[in-house]
Amino acid sequence: MRSENNDTGERPPLRSEIFTKERLEAYAVIVAKRHEIFFDKNSEHLLKRLADNENYLLKVYELLSESLKQSNNISPAAEWLLDNFYLIEEQIYTGKKHLPRGYSKALPKLIKGEFANLPRVYDMAVEIISHSDGHVNIANLTGFVKAYQTVSNLKLGELWAIPIMLRLALIENLRRLSAIISEEITHKALANKWADEMVKIVETDPKNLILVIADMARSEPPMESTFVAEL
Repeated sequence: MRSENNDTGERPPLRSEIFTKERLEAYAVIVAKRHEIFFDKNSEHLLKRLADNENYLLKVYELLSESLKQSNNISPAAEWLLDNFYLIEEQIYTGKKHLPRGYSKALPKLIKGEFANLPRVYDMAVEIISHSDGHVNIANLTGFVKAYQTVSNLKLGELWAIPIMLRLALIENLRRLSAIISEEITHKALANKWADEMVKIVETDPKNLILVIADMARSEPPMESTFVAEL
């Protein structure tokens, strides 16, 4: 079970031990045996999560854009998100287009686990992405699906949905990665705020510097690497 990020409340990125093709296929059998499914004609969790991911990514994009306007340095990952955000928007649009309202209701869903009430093919997509560091290819994907079906056959609708599930899972992963980027920006901004106050008091009233440091300590700033390094 993946734990939540303590500061953002977001779950960590989809990243687990990297598997070879053979080990990934063996793991598919384990996943298939673990899955317990049911049918729920009223569930639309995937579309709701996609909309939520879109809103979250837009907020992070706006935060990064504002940070750049203020001439703040951003990480290479943040630069990538800004430069390629139009591609992310295209994938979100494609996700909405190829997962029409009501379609996911017909897909078998998981009874328990981190992705309970979501289609089992979505969990399959997450597992493939997690154990390949997001580098999905036809050979690994085909091998995983075939191995899974040695235990439990997938319905035709599930097979058709696998590509879109991979897209949705990658968008979910981008959301989790963007949460880390957002946290770094927030920590740097806070560090700069306290540093500016310290510089100002040193220039105007040096004997009260200890009071500013005490105020900062009482505020319980995040003692994370990004905050400390920036300060």
